Amino acid sequence: MGDIRQSLLPRDVLSAAKELLYHLDIYICNMVQSGRQPPQVDSKTLELVEEFILHAPKDRNTPARRMNALQELQLLEIMCSCFQEQSRDAVRQLMFSALFNLQGNQADESRMGLLGKLVSMAIAVGRVPILECAATWLQRTHRVYCVRLAQVLVDDYCSMVPGSVPTLQNIHSASPRFCCQFITAVTTLYDLTSEELTPPLELLQMIVSWIQDDPHLVLITFLNSPISGSQPLSSLDITPLGGLVRWCIKAPLAYRRDKKQALTNGSTDTDPEAGPLFSALHLNVLQVFMLLPSILNEKGLFGRLALLQMESLATLTSDLSRLLDQSDKHTHTSSADTQALSQLALDRLAQALQVAMASGALLCSREDLRAICSRLPHNNLLQLVLSGPVMYYNNIHTPPLAFSPHAAHSPIASHTALPTHPALPTHPAHTSHTPLATHPSSHPQYPAQPFMTGMPFPFRPSH
Repeated sequence: MGDIRQSLLPRDVLSAAKELLYHLDIYICNMVQSGRQPPQVDSKTLELVEEFILHAPKDRNTPARRMNALQELQLLEIMCSCFQEQSRDAVRQLMFSALFNLQGNQADESRMGLLGKLVSMAIAVGRVPILECAATWLQRTHRVYCVRLAQVLVDDYCSMVPGSVPTLQNIHSASPRFCCQFITAVTTLYDLTSEELTPPLELLQMIVSWIQDDPHLVLITFLNSPISGSQPLSSLDITPLGGLVRWCIKAPLAYRRDKKQALTNGSTDTDPEAGPLFSALHLNVLQVFMLLPSILNEKGLFGRLALLQMESLATLTSDLSRLLDQSDKHTHTSSADTQALSQLALDRLAQALQVAMASGALLCSREDLRAICSRLPHNNLLQLVLSGPVMYYNNIHTPPLAFSPHAAHSPIASHTALPTHPALPTHPAHTSHTPLATHPSSHPQYPAQPFMTGMPFPFRPSH
């Protein structure tokens, strides 16, 4: 590839980029065919990519080459065709890495800009090979840049162009791997700490429908990844479960906060559909947790690998405590309504903790849980979970092995049934509470949810 630069310099920017892509494809094909292990694109080739595709100047004395909007669109179309026509996945992945793996230099901003436009176009025209490569990129890249890519896609399909959400939604069946990574990225991006970081209603609707159609979707990265005891701190979580749990628990109070801010600003524009959507999402997430025991047991990971981390739960309970304090200090609704929303958030936290522990997704002791929940107000359901034993399904035939000194638990004695999967509610029915529920009233926007009756959890006093 070293002699190619001289032949590219006289060409116009689009022609040079197209020619380099052609040579890059041949170079990587030959490298893969030679069986070199590990296959790796050399630094000289990466420099050509930066100079002729990303247009980073080679030195200060070289003027930067720039494409106009039409040329950039043509380049994106050429790249889409290049990846679509290359039949070998190994070649596609290496080419994608050569183009978009971050190098820690000034060309990274150009990489991110071009990547966002390419993935957005791939969604629009259904280029699955690019989406598959983007899924791998999201799995291996620092979460800061994953969130940036997710923001571009949300802006393109949920904000800028009205009615374009179905285009993004339809990729569910084409590239589930990409959808799983996309959900993980957007739940990392939208942490509900402010109105700007609250997911758009269209995005929420799409994710709920994805998970309802295929609950295994959120586990695809985990199911298809090499098993390791821990994820790099800089990467996205291996599943979006933690982010989805955060959404469901914080939503009643976060959306009420945004409504209060809207009222303060003289606006009445709120999202009445958000409550039922988060209610449906909460049930979907609990059902995904209930798929995990057999999966973890089959992989020999039950009791060894936590899919929910205590650090993220500690952050969640801290955020929830702050939201509850704010709710008590500033209210534009009745005290009963405020109390109902607060109890709903705490009920969802209790349900998530109980099901996550019972399914093997959360490995911790009751002392650990009591420590991170110590600042939360009293809630009967949460108190029951914090005081009772951690229990497991009886279809786990091998005893759980300790992942940490706090992970020794007892198996349960009876089978837990999976609740019936409901359709996405528009006007959800108000489900009757079991004796374990803490309040009979329900908010019209956030229907009260009962304790998971299919999961035995007899009370035992703390000892």
